[in-house]
Amino acid sequence: MIKVEKEPGERRSTGGIVIPATVEQSNRLVWGQVCGVGHHVRTVKVGDRVLFHPDDQYEVEIQGENYLVMRERDLHAIASERPEHGTGLYL
Repeated sequence: MIKVEKEPGERRSTGGIVIPATVEQSNRLVWGQVCGVGHHVRTVKVGDRVLFHPDDQYEVEIQGENYLVMRERDLHAIASERPEHGTGLYL
């Protein structure tokens, strides 16, 4: 189960152009926080920050909060707190 991180409404490009909140980007990956894992999950644990594509995922509401339920193989990357070597992302 993943809780999607809220993106700020307005953002800036690297060139300084302001992109309003109403602009929708179709193939954008998003970050989320892992809130629960199943029995057969090997590399992801509760509390990990993961990168995934939000479309075609199952959404569930628990105690007024929305979560996404997905398979481990649908994740693109897991952020590492301490990047010893490389970018700090692994899969």
